[in-house]
Formats: sequence, structure tokens, C-alpha cells
Amino acid sequence: MTKVAVEQGLKPFEEALKNAGFMVAEVQRPEDIDRIDPHAIVISGADKDFLGMTDAREAPVINVAGLTPEEAVREVRRSLGPRE
Repeated sequence: MTKVAVEQGLKPFEEALKNAGFMVAEVQRPEDIDRIDPHAIVISGADKDFLGMTDAREAPVINVAGLTPEEAVREVRRSLGPRE
């Protein structure tokens, strides 16, 4: 199952991703990313460096600022390519 890490406070996006069949884990601290080892990361965009995004990550990072939860699900699927 595809794991998606979601920045804390994005409950509607968590629910939409769960309903779309993703395994979702809420991220409260940057250290959570390494523990979760997600296939994709969803952030609000309010704090661009919330997750220490200045370092290299293999998982695509989806900034959901201005997106609906349904649009975010489409973006996650698009960013994962053939995996989904």
C-alpha cells in the first residue's frame, strides 16, 4: 500500500487520501518523515521548511496550498506515476 505523509492540521486532505486508498500518516515533526518512510509527502505550504525540505528527499512533496482535497489526491497520484 502506498504511504503518504501529511503535515499536521490537514485533516480534510488526510481523509480524502484515505478514501482514495492511501495509507496516511500525520507528520508533526521533521523526524517523523524518516520513521514513516513515505512514498509522497503532503504539506500546507504555510511553512516551506516545516519538514526540512531543503535537504534531498526521494519522495515527491506536494504543496496543497490553494488545492481542494480532491485535487490533492490527483496531484499525489500524478506525482507517483505508474506506482498508483
